[in-house]
Amino acid sequence: MNVLHFVQAFFSDGAHWHGEDGIPARVTEHILYSLEALAIAAGIGLPVGLVTGHYGRGGNALALIATAARALPTFGLLLLMVTWFGFGLTPVMVPLVALAVPPILVPTYEAVRSVDPSPVDAARGMGMSEPRVLLQVELPVALPLVLSGLRTAAIQIVSTATIAAYVSFGGLGRYIIDGLYQKDYEKVVGGATLVAALALATLAVFWAVARAAVSPGVRRGS
Repeated sequence: MNVLHFVQAFFSDGAHWHGEDGIPARVTEHILYSLEALAIAAGIGLPVGLVTGHYGRGGNALALIATAARALPTFGLLLLMVTWFGFGLTPVMVPLVALAVPPILVPTYEAVRSVDPSPVDAARGMGMSEPRVLLQVELPVALPLVLSGLRTAAIQIVSTATIAAYVSFGGLGRYIIDGLYQKDYEKVVGGATLVAALALATLAVFWAVARAAVSPGVRRGS
């Protein structure tokens, strides 16, 4: 039996569309885990990246932190968090956030640092405060690269949030973990297909956000 047969069998089975273990419920759980992790990572990475990029300080420290965070094994960190906190959502969020902060933090810093200094100096000459310079002058120009970092982080989270199933949570990882345990490869392939589809949907969402949020002039320039 080939992969396409497994995919067809999984999605044509009506039992997979209803109940707590149905596709709508598992997709919803996966999206909620992903959104929560992305919100926490953005709450950390965006402010630090914007401020350090604006003042041009801390670039080496950020690069070191990002390199260290990327070197952390996600599954190993999950198991470590379980030993510290026990079973719960916290052990899931910590590795996902650690995975997502670097691709948000570093591009945000670089995006603000690379803004043409001429309009920034002109804004300061007009008496604009530093927060206004950052938010009204630098951020609109840096937005394409900032969104690119958020998009990368979101895709990594969506692809990795399957680890929630290892600590008895739901999401699409439930199909993969349970399918492997039960030797139900139809379920494994179906779960993997849904994760891939959700990652592609995430790409489409960020493409639409970039089209709506980035001004045409900045979009053409980038």
